[in-house]
Amino acid sequence: MSAETRKPVIDERKAAVLRAIVEEYVATAQPVGSQTIAQGRELGVSAATVRNDMGVLEREGFIAQPHTSAGRVPTDLGYRYYVDHFASGGLLTPPERREISSLFHTTGQAIEELLHDTSQLLARLTDHAAVVVGPQMEAVRVRSAQVVMIQPRTLLVVVVLSNGAVEKETLNLGEDVADSVVDDASARLGLLLTGRVLAEIEVPEQDEAAPPDPAAEIVSDACRALSRRAGAGEPLFVGGVSHIAAEQEAFPTAATPARLLDLLEQHAVVISVVRELLGPGLTVRIGTEHERDDLRECSLVLAPYLVEGEPAGSVGLLGPTRMDYRRAHAAVTAVSRMLGRRLTS
Repeated sequence: MSAETRKPVIDERKAAVLRAIVEEYVATAQPVGSQTIAQGRELGVSAATVRNDMGVLEREGFIAQPHTSAGRVPTDLGYRYYVDHFASGGLLTPPERREISSLFHTTGQAIEELLHDTSQLLARLTDHAAVVVGPQMEAVRVRSAQVVMIQPRTLLVVVVLSNGAVEKETLNLGEDVADSVVDDASARLGLLLTGRVLAEIEVPEQDEAAPPDPAAEIVSDACRALSRRAGAGEPLFVGGVSHIAAEQEAFPTAATPARLLDLLEQHAVVISVVRELLGPGLTVRIGTEHERDDLRECSLVLAPYLVEGEPAGSVGLLGPTRMDYRRAHAAVTAVSRMLGRRLTS
């Protein structure tokens, strides 16, 4: 292994000192001194020993000293070590777990409403901006499809998808249609679409030489409308945008919040970033680990949610690198798991 790719290794005590620095700094936003750690943590060593350990951690790049007389603050490398070794043990409070359970046990919500509420919930739990990417419509299969008459010239196409979504399209006809024709169209549509991938739906061709078939025309109109819906791409829901402005002091430069707010308005860009970063489990990208310049002072915590065992979308948090990673880990993990269960049921 070359010197450029060598990762610093620290022993158990220095790891405990680093953990204390990260957690104290996240809680107070103030550089952390050796005396604070020696008095506040049961490390069993003196402040002088902690000071020596901090010197080693600084030389290895895990912490930095912002001012000559100040304590230390974590670097991106220090946060990375903390995330890799200590962040998975975070717990949510009983009221928070009940709030999550309450949302995902609510029935009758449209998927758009559920994903919007999920982004708001995640933002409330963590005080960071939350992003929820909806399922890719082109990848899901049709569980069931039917046509319902609302008025003699107005029909409603209702399609239940494998990701838990319920898609509805209104068809406006040029003339009244009988109940028997609607029933016939509903049966044909269900037979045609059930089990099919939404993106592969084709509009049935009409035989111009055949007698008029109102039910076939309804099926064609329904398929045409659903095909347009399949090409709409993934929806994005952003919750807690105001937290970015409230966290302004947590960012190294005053311009960062404005750049993040601008980024979050570009839904296609955000979805692209999330798709590139997302792994099979929890993904945390910290500061300078980002390739995009407008994210280099930020952290992203992301997790996929699974529908019927397959990745369907993602949930995540965007905030400063001075983030409570244990809480973020716990919240994103719990919400992604419950959202997947809700959409699978």
